[in-house]
Amino acid sequence: MKCVRIHEHGGYDKLILEEIDVPKFGEGEVLVNVKATSINHMDIWVRQGLPGVKVPLPMIPGVDAAGIVAGKGESVKHVSIGDRVVVAQGISCGYCKFCLNGDDNLCKEYILIGEHRDGADAEYLVVPARNIIRLSEKISFEAAAASALVFLTAWQMIVDKAHTKPGDDVLVIGASSGVGSAAVQISKLHGARVIATTSSDEKATKVKQLGADEVINYKKQKVSEEVRKLTGKKGVEVIIDHVGKAVWEENIKSLTKGGKLVTCGATSGYDAITDLRYIFYKQLQIIGSTMGRKGDLVTILKFIEEGKLKPVIDRVLPLKDVREAHRIVEEGKHVLPDAGGHTNLRNLSSAYQSAKSV
Repeated sequence: MKCVRIHEHGGYDKLILEEIDVPKFGEGEVLVNVKATSINHMDIWVRQGLPGVKVPLPMIPGVDAAGIVAGKGESVKHVSIGDRVVVAQGISCGYCKFCLNGDDNLCKEYILIGEHRDGADAEYLVVPARNIIRLSEKISFEAAAASALVFLTAWQMIVDKAHTKPGDDVLVIGASSGVGSAAVQISKLHGARVIATTSSDEKATKVKQLGADEVINYKKQKVSEEVRKLTGKKGVEVIIDHVGKAVWEENIKSLTKGGKLVTCGATSGYDAITDLRYIFYKQLQIIGSTMGRKGDLVTILKFIEEGKLKPVIDRVLPLKDVREAHRIVEEGKHVLPDAGGHTNLRNLSSAYQSAKSV
């Protein structure tokens, strides 16, 4: 099969197009003919390497996958050969207390495809059967691949961690990103008023089309001051952040008393400084969040099928252009397309199809 592999960490030139054997599937596993994947910041970090994080090399990157069942173990009954499916990226042990309670992303053995084991930048992928979810004909492979990671991540942050409710003011940091664009939509779905931040007036227009009530251009405006104006000096009940260090101080200042800051990443740096006086005086909560429960993907896909959540795709590229896809995301060149109502929209990045795609 054709695939992309990383043999050592570094620049775009470390993404090597290769041909290797199709992976073998065992009992309780499914072989997926990958039709579409996407680029996330995780893929960039895996390529570049992260201090203190050991990635088994060579590695096929790619955290998102949608495609067709090409093979399966005899005990696998919930899908058949030829079924359209999406892959839940997080793999857990399946038998610990967290897994049995449905909190699989808290499992001590939790890993992601494309980070800890071979991922989706290939024609074929093998995963445990419990990670396979049937995909409606109403959802394209590209839309599914551009949805799973970012919508699942944003869903846990907004619904399970922040317990966002109607009437809440929610500040979404970096709303033109994948997690950000998903967070805008999920917050609106739960009745919140959304204040979003982005880096340009062009992106601000697109973010409003996704449902944001107010947009702050952080290149021109000071976020905490604009939040005070927009909330009558109150501040917001919830902040959804994946940026980290560069926005941390402004985030803390933008929260109302009893507010919640939910963080799932640190794309600008992890060593943020926190003024603890704000935390205890305003009784704030800082909540960490990673991925989400596999079962929530079923709910998310249903909302996508109904058109209530809309994946946003910047562009679609063939597998051979994987280096270009990485460059687009790493340089922040992706721009939300017209978000006016097409169900095949979405992604923080450029989604790209596998070599088998049409």
